[in-house]
Amino acid sequence: MEIKNQIDSGNTLFFVSKVQLQSKIGKNNLKTRRINANPQTKMMAKKVVFGEESRKFLVNGINAVADAVKITLGPKGRNVVLERNFGAPQVINDGVTIARDIELEEPLENTGARLLQEVASKTDLKAGDGTTTSTVLTQAIVNQGIKAVASGSNPLALKRGIEKACKQLVSEIKNNAVPCKGIEDIRNIATIAAGGNQEIGRIISTAFEKVGQNGSTTVEESQSLQDEVDFTEGMELDRGYISPYFVKDMERQIAELINPRVIVTDKKISSVQEIVPLLENIAKLKEPVLIVADDITGEALSTLVVNKMRGVLDVCAIRAPGFGDRKKGYLEDIAILTGATYIAEEVGLTLDKVTIDQIGKAARVVVAKEACTIISNGENQEAVNKRIEQIRIQTANTDSEFDIEKGEERIARLGGGIARIKVGAATETELKDKKLRYEDAINSTKAAIELGITPGGGATLVNLIKKMETISLSIEDEDEKIGAAILGKALEAPILQIAKNAGKEGEVVLDRCKKMEFGFGYNAANDSYENLLETGVVDPVKVTCWGLENSCSIASMVLTTEALVVELPEKETQSTGEAMGDLPGESYM
Repeated sequence: MEIKNQIDSGNTLFFVSKVQLQSKIGKNNLKTRRINANPQTKMMAKKVVFGEESRKFLVNGINAVADAVKITLGPKGRNVVLERNFGAPQVINDGVTIARDIELEEPLENTGARLLQEVASKTDLKAGDGTTTSTVLTQAIVNQGIKAVASGSNPLALKRGIEKACKQLVSEIKNNAVPCKGIEDIRNIATIAAGGNQEIGRIISTAFEKVGQNGSTTVEESQSLQDEVDFTEGMELDRGYISPYFVKDMERQIAELINPRVIVTDKKISSVQEIVPLLENIAKLKEPVLIVADDITGEALSTLVVNKMRGVLDVCAIRAPGFGDRKKGYLEDIAILTGATYIAEEVGLTLDKVTIDQIGKAARVVVAKEACTIISNGENQEAVNKRIEQIRIQTANTDSEFDIEKGEERIARLGGGIARIKVGAATETELKDKKLRYEDAINSTKAAIELGITPGGGATLVNLIKKMETISLSIEDEDEKIGAAILGKALEAPILQIAKNAGKEGEVVLDRCKKMEFGFGYNAANDSYENLLETGVVDPVKVTCWGLENSCSIASMVLTTEALVVELPEKETQSTGEAMGDLPGESYM
């Protein structure tokens, strides 16, 4: 019997049989096969350039990006406007964002531009700031190194010399590091990283003081014109109560549990038989209880609600936060914070066999419709500290920004607090610029807390020039010595650019700074020479080290380049015949 499909068209009903439909589709498929019977495989042509010419193109690309980025360096650095296909243009002062936005028309030069983008991106990923400094250093090393290669020096020996000198200089920076002491140093670091904006420095220092070393500080967009800070105490989860019948405070629509017991499991609880033995034991203790499970449905949920309404149990249930593998990590975090045993089949535990000793305890739990805050009683601090260290190791071994962000979030939840900075501005353009400044300042502050601080304003790099003579004596090969000297000369570039952006003669500032002791240098913000450590003009050691290492890595690789292979852009072909060439989908007709 033939199956028919009914199609309504206006007032007339048409019937199309399945056989006819298949026949029509078959003819269309046959036609398509005939059209595609002789597919042409088109290979993209490549352009190859060699020797001096290849390096020249790379240098041109590097200079194009560096020249656009370096005008933002220092407290008197200018802004760069980036065009956007959609929305208003972006006016920013952030080096890595500017570098990523540049794409050159010439493919050979664009390869050089992308190499410099790699320096900025890597420094941003590892240290979170210092991208403009690393860009300026890379440009200086490449321009000095190309001259040496052109004069006959061995590029590979130059590379080794730069690497040896870099290793010793990084070690010297770390040896001279000054520990970050208290809130004053944090405010100074944040202010410098935000381009001298003292308000940003004040807000970030307040946030870090409140949440502590293990806390997390995040940046969000605000609907108002002012910058605000919101603090969240304890472990905050983005899950609310499963049933509104668990609500105790009807006015605020929350369930607040004081000194509750906490059950943590990855199971979906639907049968009441699984939890009855456990609930009977808890009812005898007459203590509130929070159940964190994958889900609670059916008769199990009904039993909890009925007992709650009758006053037999002071109970509240929430779903486990996160998804997939992250869910397990979050549940384990909750279990460690509260001293509970993580109940899961993979560890050989079931709910019906759980004892009172395996249930955790918290000081206070507040559950809202879409959020839950667990405040620890502090009894399991040693286990929490070990867990934080474990998560830190996991985040250190990943390159995924998302994984790093989630890891820091988990550390903050365990550590006891999250500060949310809500950035406000009059226009979208100003908002984006302020948000980037806040992010740079927060990253710099974290880096400073981790490894300490060093004099800023390019003073640390100028001070390292004095060590170049000793480093040169430790190197035997002549070409390697030239490589070390190239790096020594490049260390002058940041302070020269800071002075230039401040409207001063760079060589005069550099000559005076060279004669100063460690810790002293030029403060471009007020055009004075002073003790930078005392006046708060400081940089994080981590940012300076990563900036120097990444710039040496890419720059030395550019010097060893002898051939450059790029894909030629495909030429646009003019449409032939009567076709207009501008109709959507015309090529398929």
